[in-house]
Amino acid sequence: MPDADPIELEVFRHLFAAVAEEMGERLMRSAYSPNIKERRDFSCALFDAQGEMLAQAAHIPVHLGSTPMAVRAVIDAFGLGKGDSPRKQRGLSPFPRPPVYVLNDPYAGGTHLPDITVVQPLVLPGNDRPAFYFANRAHHADVGGVSPGSLPISKHIDDEGLRITPRVLDDATLDWIANASRTPDERRGDLRAQLAALTAGADRLGSMAERYGVEALAQRGRALIGYTERIVRALIAELPDGAYAFEDVLDDDGFGTTAIPVRCTLTIAGDSARVDLSASADQVAGPVNAVRAIVVSAVNYCFRCLLPADLPSNGGVMRPIEVVTRPGSVVDAQYPAPVAGGNVETSQRLVDVVFGALAQVLPGRVPAASCGSMNNLTIGGADPRPGMGGRPFAYYETLAGGAGASPSAPGGHALHTHMTNTLNTPVEAFEHAYPARIVSYAIRRGSGGAGAQPGGDGVARAYQFDTPVTATLLTERRVSPPYGLNGGEPGQAGFNTLADAGCNMTELPAKTSIEVQPGETLTIQTPGGGGYGQN
Repeated sequence: MPDADPIELEVFRHLFAAVAEEMGERLMRSAYSPNIKERRDFSCALFDAQGEMLAQAAHIPVHLGSTPMAVRAVIDAFGLGKGDSPRKQRGLSPFPRPPVYVLNDPYAGGTHLPDITVVQPLVLPGNDRPAFYFANRAHHADVGGVSPGSLPISKHIDDEGLRITPRVLDDATLDWIANASRTPDERRGDLRAQLAALTAGADRLGSMAERYGVEALAQRGRALIGYTERIVRALIAELPDGAYAFEDVLDDDGFGTTAIPVRCTLTIAGDSARVDLSASADQVAGPVNAVRAIVVSAVNYCFRCLLPADLPSNGGVMRPIEVVTRPGSVVDAQYPAPVAGGNVETSQRLVDVVFGALAQVLPGRVPAASCGSMNNLTIGGADPRPGMGGRPFAYYETLAGGAGASPSAPGGHALHTHMTNTLNTPVEAFEHAYPARIVSYAIRRGSGGAGAQPGGDGVARAYQFDTPVTATLLTERRVSPPYGLNGGEPGQAGFNTLADAGCNMTELPAKTSIEVQPGETLTIQTPGGGGYGQN
């Protein structure tokens, strides 16, 4: 089609984005768990008939860059792009909408098992093939596995919870997923909230199709993706050709393997880029392995950060960028590798190494390393409070850290940075929902790296529980601190401690599962960000 009018493209860019934003509002307001309704650990997006992303809400980067692979997995598994209507597949010709599909399989476009993705095609009257797809991904606080919260220090994917290959989400499947969890009612509520979000998207886009026509919407979608691709190619073309390498490490895998290298070679050639991570370490015994979807997501995020803030975020970002991984490596894990921490920890290190390479190409534009960990905490036990009857509970949260300083500004304090974009759980919401208390919560002053622009400070958050709980910590940057740039100092590494009722303190490993008794205090101190430039 000829180039669309820029004003018209801007109008449709906002219309498509509004669909994703409305899905997100519906999901947040309908969800049961604090992790989704308070921390907003979910993402929503809209896709074209080929499964390429058209628009996303401003949600979680690690979700949004990887969700297209989940949508593609559904399209391939059910032949949805080949003219076989999903209505016909199920004998539901009079059914007003196609079925919804569900998956969380990390080896089929997922990230880790708690992130459950639902996908729905939009098949409009007079058509057999889907014209668009909607998808949302939400982190469920428990999907089974060997420890509450489903982020165990594991050696096998099966220990991490229920693995869902692409399938139709009917009532039987919903019950199967819920019953695998320690908190089935919460799972049902959150899954139904995800379904409600899909309904909101279908209603909004269906109305748009009636007003503008299906083909007109599809054409504007293709034009938006092409526009983004042209802007990305123009950015890359301005960079000096060459190869730029950077390396960083993961602290450990929880089972004795330490200083696990993640290596990036960025090659710029004309208006395209190649990000080669194939020299990274082999996959390891513990749960810091990342699947390829996470790598693509991290690269997508890094390049998106270089682009104008008002540029449409869609599939055009990755068209000029080749991502190379080696199957069986820590950044392209294969079954049955455990991957719980790949999504939350290795994704952050991937950002660090890609930004480290980009800092050589664009000196003065890329910030120092941020916290480098999502500082994951999961807890679970039985709720002894009146009216709860010892009902099981499971809780998950990530903690903020310091942001890396930039050439022109200090790093922000107490922020969720890079691949996470969640919020903290408010103290009041946490203490209302669980038999526990936050006894202190503060900025960890002085933890940011020194420099002409200092790094941001992390946080310190301390918990006490009214009942015995199993707590699992999956954290990073406890040994290798976030790097500074251009002479700036690294941020301080984080640490985790457990103190008994007599205030005798024990430092905990970065990755551990422990039994915490009433009266004991679990404290997480998160890393600061790196500084930029010499003082």
